[in-house]
Amino acid sequence: MQITDTAICLTVDDVSASASFLTRHFGYTENMSADGFASLGHPDAPSVVFHRRGLEVLPEGFRDRPADGVILAFVVSDLHKEYERLRAEGVAITLEPREEPWGERLFMVADPNGVPIELVEWVKEHSDESANVAP
Repeated sequence: MQITDTAICLTVDDVSASASFLTRHFGYTENMSADGFASLGHPDAPSVVFHRRGLEVLPEGFRDRPADGVILAFVVSDLHKEYERLRAEGVAITLEPREEPWGERLFMVADPNGVPIELVEWVKEHSDESANVAP
């Protein structure tokens, strides 16, 4: 098998709100769209596709399921800079910056449909003393 691309498909109530959020705040561009559907691309990340809940092209058992239990995670090179940028743009921070014991720094936001988006930066040199310290 040769995989030529990767896409994350999420089912939401308002496709245009989620698509606009990723376009405005995360540098995605719209590749194509139709009623109840938007496909977004980014040069450094997987494609993201939004389907409107209830869309008939989805299998019957999935049509009304929201993108629940899914976290869209982006690894970034300067977490603090991205945190400050998103705050300045008025994006609500749903989880303030923190460092996990296994060596990842992160914070989270949510798109207008409640899809959680986690920004992550891996700690190069980690010690137990730095656990749970904001970047």
